Amino acid sequence: MSGSQRVAIVTGAARGIGAATAVRLARDGFAVGVVDLDADACKDTVDTITTAGGTAIAVGADVSDSDAVTAGIQQVVDGLGAPTVLVNNAGILRDNLIFKMSDSDWDAVMGVHLRGAFLMSRAVQKFQVEAKWGRIVNLSSTSALGNRGQANYSTAKAGLQGFTKTLAIELGRYGVTANAIAPGFIQTDMTAATAERVGVPFDDFIKAAASQIPVGRPGQPEDIAGVVSFLVSDDASFVSGQVIYVAGGPRA
Repeated sequence: MSGSQRVAIVTGAARGIGAATAVRLARDGFAVGVVDLDADACKDTVDTITTAGGTAIAVGADVSDSDAVTAGIQQVVDGLGAPTVLVNNAGILRDNLIFKMSDSDWDAVMGVHLRGAFLMSRAVQKFQVEAKWGRIVNLSSTSALGNRGQANYSTAKAGLQGFTKTLAIELGRYGVTANAIAPGFIQTDMTAATAERVGVPFDDFIKAAASQIPVGRPGQPEDIAGVVSFLVSDDASFVSGQVIYVAGGPRA
C-alpha cells in the first residue's frame, strides 16, 4: 500500500449497501476497512475488492460497543493506516407497531444506528482532524419521514440527520465534511426481510414499491454507493451538513 493511499471504513459492509459502498470506494482508490459484526461475514466483500486489485481487510466489531469500536479501529490503523473516511451504514431492523414494540426492540435499534454512528465518528474524527481532511457519511432513510411499524428505526434515522448536521458544524474547520444519505426503497436482504414480515412475496413487494417511485424502478445498492463516492471525493469539499434523498423521486 502506498503511503498516500487514503483509508476508508464502511460499517455493515458484509452485504447490501455497505458491501456495494466498500467495493466502490476500493475502486475509487481507497484502502477499505470492511466492518461488520462477524469478520467472516465480510469475506465476500473483501474478496471482491482484492480480486479486482484493491486493498481491504475484514474487521469484526459490534459498533454499539465502545471497546469493540476501539479495537476494530486499531485493527484498521495497524492493517491499512489512519482512516480519514467513515461511512456509518451498519443497521438493524426490529419492526413492530408501537403497542407491540418491546424495550429491547427500541434499544437495539438505537444502539446500532445512533450509538454506533456516535462511537465510530468520535473515534475516527481524531485521525481526520490530525490529517486536516476527512469525510463522514451517515446512512439515514426515507423512513426518517415516518413509516408505519418503524417507530424505532424512523426515530434513529431522523436522529442521524441531526447528528450529521452537528458533525458538519463542529468538524468543518478541520477540512472534514459530514453528510447523510437517505435511501428510498433499495433491493437488499433487509427489504426482503421486511417483505417477509408483512407476508408479501418479495417480487410483488418490489413491484409495488417500484409503482410508487417516479423513476419506475427499485433502487440498487450501487445507486447509494455512487452518491457516497461523490460525497467522499475532493469535488464534494463544499458539500457538508446535507441530507440527500436517493429515492428515485422527491422526498422531504
